[in-house]
Amino acid sequence: MLALNHNLQTLLRIAQKEEKLGIGLMSGTSLDGLDIALCSFKGNGLSTSFQLLNFYTIPYTTNFKVDVLEVFAQKAVSLTKLTLLNEYIGTLHGEMVLQALKNWGVNPSDVDFIASHGQTIYHAPKRLHHLPDYPNGTLQIGDGDHLAAKTGIFTIADFRQKHIAHGGEGAPLALYGDVILGSKPGENRILLNIGGIANLTYLPSDTDTEAVLCTDIGPGNTLIDAACRQFFNLPFDEDAKIANSGIVNEDLLEALSGHPFFKENTPKTTGPELFNVDFVKEMQRQSNTSDISNIDLLSTLTVFTAKTIGEFIMNNYGHLDIKLFVSGGGARNPFIINYLKKAMPKVHVENTRSLGINPDAKEAILFALLGNEALCGEPIKIGNNPYTLMGKFCFPK
Repeated sequence: MLALNHNLQTLLRIAQKEEKLGIGLMSGTSLDGLDIALCSFKGNGLSTSFQLLNFYTIPYTTNFKVDVLEVFAQKAVSLTKLTLLNEYIGTLHGEMVLQALKNWGVNPSDVDFIASHGQTIYHAPKRLHHLPDYPNGTLQIGDGDHLAAKTGIFTIADFRQKHIAHGGEGAPLALYGDVILGSKPGENRILLNIGGIANLTYLPSDTDTEAVLCTDIGPGNTLIDAACRQFFNLPFDEDAKIANSGIVNEDLLEALSGHPFFKENTPKTTGPELFNVDFVKEMQRQSNTSDISNIDLLSTLTVFTAKTIGEFIMNNYGHLDIKLFVSGGGARNPFIINYLKKAMPKVHVENTRSLGINPDAKEAILFALLGNEALCGEPIKIGNNPYTLMGKFCFPK
């Protein structure tokens, strides 16, 4: 019998460990920074137990954001810039991981794996690109081999491609982690993440995985943050101070809410490729509201985000006794949370901390969990979602 090479021997050793130490990395469309979650895992699948040991967000520099925005969510970009950023981001994320481990006093050799989401550059489901001869597509950059080489840690990356290869749209991938970590017999739950895009997972009280739904709802923070950058030179609306000081323009709100996306069947995905500054400008043109103040615009966009979330939940699950657990940057937006509580008075709203999941760290935790599943799990059948394990394996040498 031929001996396994060194990399495969290492992989086998890690997969067979009773307890694994893994890092989940998440870099979202908001470009705030890199979320780094250090987790320990025992078991796999529905028997998984985990502990968040450390969490840290390293902010991105202004120059880095400018670089990424040159190629982000645009149909025409510099191929040279895109190619170079793929390698650059992989190495940069590796440097950030090493920085976090040093701050935590953790030796990189003690970490079994890194699970990296990468940086989304373009998300193109068929409903968005309208090219009948082409499949669903998505692109995340930040090469896993460069990350592994920089850190010396076995890396699992590019999770979304396997999802698409088996008929999915590449998102939302929160589905698998939400089912594993969030299900509770006897309790209907919704796990809502308000990042750049708002998505949710419905977990029925009978834990029937055939009834689970995970879908994007619409914009989360992406339009709010874009308006803050464009009109107020701010990365986001801290504590919703600007939104609270404005007046909602009902004509613009109606135009924004009338987009066909909101009537499409679920599950569905979207991104800043659709919900962006140009979309807002077009809706302002159609509703004759181009002259409203920037403050009123931000208030309207914030209500638009909250309204689409609240209406989706009430239209689909308002008849149930249900609990809603919120995570992501939007969980810290008091305007959105208060709106949801008023719009859904019978829904119990809290954040995911009550589930033992840091709401800021949730997505990074879920990618660490996907890494654990890639190593020692088996595919889980959840409704009509792809029945597969995801992630490409990247060795340090």
